[in-house]
Amino acid sequence: MAALTASSNAQKTTLLKQHKEKHFTAGEVVRDIIIGVSDGLTVPFALAAGLSGANASSSIILTAGIAEVAAGAISMGLGGYLAAKSEADHYAKELKREQDEIIAVPDIEAAEVEEILAEYGIEPHEYAPVVNALRRKPQAWLDFMMKFELGLEKPEPRRALQSAVTIAIAYIIGGIVPLLPYILIPVAKKALLASVVLTLIALLIFGYAKGHFTGSKPIKSAFQTALIGALASAAAFGMAKLVQG
Repeated sequence: MAALTASSNAQKTTLLKQHKEKHFTAGEVVRDIIIGVSDGLTVPFALAAGLSGANASSSIILTAGIAEVAAGAISMGLGGYLAAKSEADHYAKELKREQDEIIAVPDIEAAEVEEILAEYGIEPHEYAPVVNALRRKPQAWLDFMMKFELGLEKPEPRRALQSAVTIAIAYIIGGIVPLLPYILIPVAKKALLASVVLTLIALLIFGYAKGHFTGSKPIKSAFQTALIGALASAAAFGMAKLVQG
């Protein structure tokens, strides 16, 4: 019997090695990059377009744009840090509460495990051994409750700082694109046209990459992203023209 068990385990190990699933595990990083780059491309672009509509010089537009990119990167990075920190604090609070409940009212918590497993169509005689096994392993029980009852995943310890830095850098990279023509071209109207073309190309590329990594249709995502950026800049340009009279 022992030999058969060992042989079965060896076969399972071999199958697992042969079957390597490819899952994308950097979802939070990609989300931060998307947030940073999308805002970095559209906000400075809209600002530069608006100032161009007000007949500001390239130097003024560039100065205002750089100031906006710096302020935006700090603001977005801080927002990302606070959001990730709030998630970590929430997880820690729920973890402590769930831990106390397992100690204080284990029967109630065990009944909750049974309800969770029953929702997956598992019969009482099938989940009873699982519940008993979890009761003998408090840490595994706690992890199970956090994931399947509360739907919470343990956050990375450095997640808040990584999120802040990623969003800020992504915002700066995105913000440089629409401002680059104003560095190279002294005439604001000509720089605006170059900025429009360059930013739309960047939005298309970024939208395509976003669609690829998020699992949506890349081409559709590319045109949607470009359309949103174009509408934002057109609105800012139009408002500047109205104010100018």
